[in-house]
Amino acid sequence: MISNLQLHKAMYWFLCHLSILDMAFSAVVVPKVIAGFTPDGKVISFGGCVSQLFCFHFIGCAECFLYTVMAYDHFLAICKPLHYTNIMNWKACLFLSLGTLIGGCLNSALLTSLTFHLPYGEDNYVDYVFCDIPAMLKLPCVDIQFNELMSSIDVSFITVTCFLLILASYAYIIAAILKISSIEGQQKAFSTCSAHLTVVFIYYLPLFYHYMRLGSQDSMDSVVSVFYTTITPLLNLVIHT
Repeated sequence: MISNLQLHKAMYWFLCHLSILDMAFSAVVVPKVIAGFTPDGKVISFGGCVSQLFCFHFIGCAECFLYTVMAYDHFLAICKPLHYTNIMNWKACLFLSLGTLIGGCLNSALLTSLTFHLPYGEDNYVDYVFCDIPAMLKLPCVDIQFNELMSSIDVSFITVTCFLLILASYAYIIAAILKISSIEGQQKAFSTCSAHLTVVFIYYLPLFYHYMRLGSQDSMDSVVSVFYTTITPLLNLVIHT
């Protein structure tokens, strides 16, 4: 990407950013899941659990913001093509990329502090594939309704807001595409957005299923978590390629 000048565009910059986040997303969870198949690998320290939960939500939240930024980039490219290069310059790309990381970090810090300020015993059994909020909130012997409510509101607000912003961007994009007179032009515009839309739905549907139901005892929750931490990053690579 660095050596090829044709790839020095906002779309490829954000795709590179997304690929790095996808690799980090899997790296936070998958190695420990694999190690869990051995007797010694099933144990995780309290600090390791805190770090895993923080990194998981940091990367996940940053990806939510990044998908929204990519939808905005497509909106500018199709709906405001004459102003695109002036608006989406390298400074804007850098600012938006850093914004996704900072936003993800701050939100993850809030969720992590809400989860781990509760009293935990010395030995706890995490009935889940990795340290995540729903599993950790089952462990303290205190009232966790406030923590469940605040975590649910936080995750719901970010995911729903980002998802609605993406849908709003694509509503304008579809309206602009339908105004294109040539069929070839419409197909080219739709093909530009189809990969991103596909990835968005693959990413958001498991999130809505899992985090809108905090406190659920459904055995499918673990399967869904494995899907969006391992399968979704792989699908992102295939779809965008």
